[in-house]
Amino acid sequence: MLKIDVHTHILPKSIPDWKGRFGYGGFIQLEHTGPGCARMLKDDGHFFREIEDNCWSAEKRIEESDSFGVNVQVLSTVPVMFSYWAKPSDGAEIAKFLNENIAESANEFPSRFVGLGTVPMQDTQLAIKELEHCKQIGMAGVQIGTNVNQINLGEPQFFDVFKACEELGMAVFVHPWEMMGQADMQKYWLPWLVGMPAETSRAICSLIFSGTLEKCPGLRICFAHGGGSFPATLGRIDHGFNVRPDLCAVDNPHSPRKYLSKMYFDSLVHEPAKLDFLIKLVGADQVMLGSDYPFPLGELEPGSLIESMEYDDSIKEMLFNGSALNWLDLDNAHF
Repeated sequence: MLKIDVHTHILPKSIPDWKGRFGYGGFIQLEHTGPGCARMLKDDGHFFREIEDNCWSAEKRIEESDSFGVNVQVLSTVPVMFSYWAKPSDGAEIAKFLNENIAESANEFPSRFVGLGTVPMQDTQLAIKELEHCKQIGMAGVQIGTNVNQINLGEPQFFDVFKACEELGMAVFVHPWEMMGQADMQKYWLPWLVGMPAETSRAICSLIFSGTLEKCPGLRICFAHGGGSFPATLGRIDHGFNVRPDLCAVDNPHSPRKYLSKMYFDSLVHEPAKLDFLIKLVGADQVMLGSDYPFPLGELEPGSLIESMEYDDSIKEMLFNGSALNWLDLDNAHF
């Protein structure tokens, strides 16, 4: 059974000295510490994360994917690389560099990788220009953050980006980053455990209530980590919409539940009951394998949760490849 992992992250083996090039700091650097090992440094030398060669080596990724029985990885950058805070032209240059690197791997191994680009969301016109470039170099879509410098995705300045994605047929993968309240919960890894799920719900609600999803009916959009806290709190969100339309329905008169059929979600929910709940909520044709490879908060054996479920083969096939192919607008023949 073909297995497509829609949620995997990749970096170039080497990253330019953006601080030296642009004249200001805050950019991610890579410090290679030994064979197959490197440290990601943030904010001018502060340690961010240890990574291994499976974060940049296509051959290593294929080797490990084979050991998991995963046939195809959808590649996207590590969200910390979005650089939405940078000057727009600098963000565009970084995005193009990252996109060319991803496209190189996808074009070298077209049966094993599909590329998602990144775009400088801090400038709509530059974002659309890079979106068009992504399509030209063979990418199937783009990955964006859940907010842009703490501005919600449903704000009017971002609408043209989503409309362009719809018109160009580019899939959208929304990944949490720069979690709200992060400065107030530094202990216990809470930004990743609490902030990330809330960030994704923030993005979904913003796109619903603003009317963005209503105005872009053909947009193929997927939300990471099983939609974060949105599926589990939809009852509260829907109730709030119904009892306080003066606050919630000011830009879109339609119930949040209307948009369940318009969204895809990855399967990265970490427990059988949650996966079953998500599938019952939206259907297996809107849920797809996503592991967050190669990071430890992801599924350490991609696909193992789906394999553990007592679903018939038709449902597992949808989770492993059918939904992903629909979201990416590809078919089996591509692989």
